[in-house]
Amino acid sequence: MFFPRSYIDRRTVLRISQLQGSGEKVTVIGTLTSIQENGFGRKKRLEAILQDETGMVKGVWFKGVSYFKKSLKKGEQVAFFGSVKRYGRFLSMAHPEVEQISSIDERNPSGQESGNRHSTGITHTTGSNPGNSRNRIAGEQQKADNQIFTGIVPIYPGSQFFKKTYITSGLLRKWILSVLDQHPFPEFLPDAILKEFGYPDRKTALRWIHAPKSPDQHKKALERFKFEELFLFELSVVTLKKEVFEKAPGPLMLESRPVTSRFFNETLPFELTSGQKSALSDIKRDIRSGRQMNRLLQGDVGSGKTIVAIGAMLMAMDSGYQSVLMAPTEILAEQHVHSLSQWLEPLGVNIRLLTGNQKRALRDDISSDIAGGTAHIIVGTHAVIQEAIHFHKLGMAIIDEQHRFGVSQRGLLREKGDHPHILVMSATPIPRSLAMTLYSDLDISVIRDLPPGRKPIKTRVLREIDRPGAHKFLTDQLREGGQIYVVYPLIEESEAMDLKNATEGYDQLRVDFPDARVGLLHGRMSSAEKESVMWEFQQNNINILVSTTVIEVGVDVPNASVMLVEHAERFGLSQLHQLRGRIGRGNRQSNCLLMTDVKQSKEARSRLGTMEETNDGFKIAEADLNLRGPGDFLGTRQSGLPEFRYADILNDQFLLEVAKKSAIELVTADPDLKSPERNALRRVFLPYLEKKKAFFRMS
Repeated sequence: MFFPRSYIDRRTVLRISQLQGSGEKVTVIGTLTSIQENGFGRKKRLEAILQDETGMVKGVWFKGVSYFKKSLKKGEQVAFFGSVKRYGRFLSMAHPEVEQISSIDERNPSGQESGNRHSTGITHTTGSNPGNSRNRIAGEQQKADNQIFTGIVPIYPGSQFFKKTYITSGLLRKWILSVLDQHPFPEFLPDAILKEFGYPDRKTALRWIHAPKSPDQHKKALERFKFEELFLFELSVVTLKKEVFEKAPGPLMLESRPVTSRFFNETLPFELTSGQKSALSDIKRDIRSGRQMNRLLQGDVGSGKTIVAIGAMLMAMDSGYQSVLMAPTEILAEQHVHSLSQWLEPLGVNIRLLTGNQKRALRDDISSDIAGGTAHIIVGTHAVIQEAIHFHKLGMAIIDEQHRFGVSQRGLLREKGDHPHILVMSATPIPRSLAMTLYSDLDISVIRDLPPGRKPIKTRVLREIDRPGAHKFLTDQLREGGQIYVVYPLIEESEAMDLKNATEGYDQLRVDFPDARVGLLHGRMSSAEKESVMWEFQQNNINILVSTTVIEVGVDVPNASVMLVEHAERFGLSQLHQLRGRIGRGNRQSNCLLMTDVKQSKEARSRLGTMEETNDGFKIAEADLNLRGPGDFLGTRQSGLPEFRYADILNDQFLLEVAKKSAIELVTADPDLKSPERNALRRVFLPYLEKKKAFFRMS
């Protein structure tokens, strides 16, 4: 299962004498006869001569000189791939791609040790005659390396070392083909699936991976292995949902809903959007089914997910159950409590806040309120899932900003009650392919529309030379009664420096805008200090709020219509979108100004360009996923993403859909895989399923 990282198609390799030198892209194979560093300073370059029996071509590198000087060895047989040009009598390739074919030292063809690491073969330290053993296996490696293949040649990842042994690509190929000849590699995918998609059996597919006769063979074999792992994953998802999630009893919540009706019919001053109505309808159906709800609520920044969450918690309260709302940070938990209290305390709803930094007496009081059942809604951080916290009758558990938590937190919340309903909310829109894998155990509701009257936020990328114009714009906005966020990045590795930058920026803004009231907010302030600053900003007692990214989520100040982001190139795309979502919540036209360093990476320019082009969170999420890949997109704290060895959930979404359809059909026809033709699949699948159950804390 150690697959090649690339292939050289020797069916189309040219002799050096066949090269025209007109810029055509070609592959040539030969021996490195000379490696020389020339020039100095910025003009330094590395030149390597590649020679075959018909002529020679020069490879030239102006970047990465040190790297290529170390990695290229005189006497190696390699392939150059790149654009070839003729300069007088000479042929040259600038920055060709290089693939190592063998490691034979031309000065030492016998394989005896000579100080060149590529000529040592395999060094054995056991046996009566280590030297003979070393030479014998070195000879085996030399024969493999010298073998001339006329078809498609696999190139395996890196120089492989095992117990101080260097193994070449040629010898790996020889060993793998030998194992393929001797081992049966039994098939476990059902025959019907192989026939439906035209996939080769497992052993044939492995041969097509390691010794393909055509690119089509390799493509079909690789697709088969991608499908195989996606199919096992989707089969586990379908089985888990059928065995565990769909069978788990959930609190049965009644039709009678006095508090819920009062909230939506009397308290709420605006009409729900169609997306909010649809999500509430999904939740209502789930909680009246008798089964546990496991639902993801997706919506862009400002789409009104909180109102849907309030509806879910009030439905639980009307049926005699408690609800918990878990947020990733204290400031967001505090913001939720502030918002919920304004909406719900007039209706007689008791809301308690539980965080890790509260004093002992207050925590004891809150814990008693929770255990006794007098607390209807509990809002908190990770503190709500600590062992010491006992709920009286937990029926609804809501996780806000799910992308900041792992799967295990969902499992811990389930254990806090008798199968409470689970609602997961994400303000980071997640592309479908990622949602299908990351939240495979959840049903999904999406709010795509925004509340009526929202004006699109205008976003502009600025440089330091644009700062005077930006300050004039800020002055005009302040004169018109607007409020402004000025946001500084906060990177963990340089937290002290970032706080210093924010503090210095705060001092400078007080000088630049002497008539404005400027406030400062950062993560090292106490909860009381942060709450006080945010309250002053919300009441328009602060005109300009200088902040680190603690305001990224949750804080709602409708009069704030301008955001200036300093060092915008240091932020991720989804993070910029989250920050931008703090404005655009009132009637004023909102503007986001992204101040950047002159020196930007290609990726940073792409991120900032995307921010200028669109306000659509789902489009931004797709762009971010393409730029960073799934792992970085979700962040290091997210442990819910399955690891696929061959499949790429970004580019193989069609295969994911096909695998899901096949898994559903199979489980519908044979839920326990008991038919004789599925014995092999059952032997492979059951251990896989047990790992998934443990992953979801369901074993």
